[in-house]
Amino acid sequence: MSIELISAFIGLLLTLMVFSYLIGDNPLFRFAIYLFIGVSSGYAAAVIVRSVLIPRLTSFPTGNVSQLIFALIPLLLSVSLLAKFSPRISWLGNVAMAVLVGVGASVAVGGALIGTLLPQAQAAVNAFDLGAVVGANPLLRLVEGTVMLLGTVLTLASFHFSAGRAPDGTPRRHPILESIAGLGRMFIAITLGSLFAGAYVAALTAMIERLSSIINFTRQIMGL
Repeated sequence: MSIELISAFIGLLLTLMVFSYLIGDNPLFRFAIYLFIGVSSGYAAAVIVRSVLIPRLTSFPTGNVSQLIFALIPLLLSVSLLAKFSPRISWLGNVAMAVLVGVGASVAVGGALIGTLLPQAQAAVNAFDLGAVVGANPLLRLVEGTVMLLGTVLTLASFHFSAGRAPDGTPRRHPILESIAGLGRMFIAITLGSLFAGAYVAALTAMIERLSSIINFTRQIMGL
């Protein structure tokens, strides 16, 4: 029996185990999910060890003192994370955890600023450049730019939560601001609906591919 046939059979079996969730939660489905999580975690750990740890340890600087110090700092922080396995000395890893959280937060904020907010602002400005696209309808481009700008502004306005106080003490926003926020929520709903439709289409495509593989495997086994 060839390795391709064995791989196809295992893929068919795991696919059927995942599809078994259609009749309810069961041990077969949980086993397939746990296997997927375990394999993914093991693969990620292997990639980290082979592509990060081993190259860093084998190229450890020894001649330059400044390079040695900068190499020892991340090594000590990494080793201190192992203290999290013991509750008694887990505090030793707090510094490394703080560094990880701080760096992760700064990368997320910088990524959101550089990769989302600034391109969004640039796109809103470029949408009103009627001469940027040769052959485009200026009126249509102006309408698209207006809709994009309104969608951006109204969506940002919907997250403005400053509110006054009603006579009974309950918070209440100004009616005009509340109307603007309602329009912003409409744009958010349209965006989330589009994202959900895209995710649904992607999942449906994956399901069709799996069903097609099952049919092809069955035909191959039956010699059709």
